[in-house]
Amino acid sequence: MSDDDGRLLDLMARLRREAQPYVLATVVRTVAATSAKAGTKAVVTANGEIHGWVGGGCARGAVRRAAVEALESGEARLISVQPQEDLDAGGVAAGEVRGGVEFHRSACPSGGTLDIFVEPMLPRPQLLVCGASPVARAIADLAGRSGFAVTVAALAEDQDSFPAADQRIAGFELPPDSPAERFIVVATQGKRDGEALRAALSAEAPYVAFVGSRRKAASLTARLREQGFPAEKIARLRSPAGLDIGAITPEEIALSIIAEVVELRRRGRRGQAGRESKDHDAA
Repeated sequence: MSDDDGRLLDLMARLRREAQPYVLATVVRTVAATSAKAGTKAVVTANGEIHGWVGGGCARGAVRRAAVEALESGEARLISVQPQEDLDAGGVAAGEVRGGVEFHRSACPSGGTLDIFVEPMLPRPQLLVCGASPVARAIADLAGRSGFAVTVAALAEDQDSFPAADQRIAGFELPPDSPAERFIVVATQGKRDGEALRAALSAEAPYVAFVGSRRKAASLTARLREQGFPAEKIARLRSPAGLDIGAITPEEIALSIIAEVVELRRRGRRGQAGRESKDHDAA
């Protein structure tokens, strides 16, 4: 392994530890004279910095653009960087996608074609569960098996209820933001509900949900308003949590919540359809 390969591996390991997204770009084929050879690699960070070697300036701009798009979509892509005359000969235009290959124009006078696989490496989405109720335990278990990094915020005496959690927070002092994509579910069910709900709504997350009845959620949020808590943050709350699948048991409720989070992530929707008749009547 070369020193350059070692540095790339160290960089990727650090980015994974910090839950930072990045792109791994690998040259898979070259035609004619190019400054990079098959197998050479580069890491493109979220701010567009390129570490490693996938060719000179003619290829780096195309790789950077493709990397940004791959991070946004979460999908890998194969790009082919070719001189204009080769694009013309193949009857394709720069920016066109044909046969699963995205074509880019190279302005290098030396010519040559580079085919590069651009693969986004995204951190696991984080699901933060507040509470140690049976529903909280079921959510943490199912989320972990569904590819989420699970963080549990629970009282110290309840920490042992979550042996498989990736991270534990004693109490409800949640970090205000996180480098990872994060979703929060309050499933305290009668044990310091107000404290947990305030902490969850104070944190940055695209999804904050409360496991409990509409009546209870309304009572808790009314109290928060009386205490001067920002109305725009209260408006983010989803309650009852989860899709309306007629869930009754803790495991079924957990399934409905994980399904709602997956829908939000994959479809970019708010997941309101089917929510009107559901009401988890929890303590």
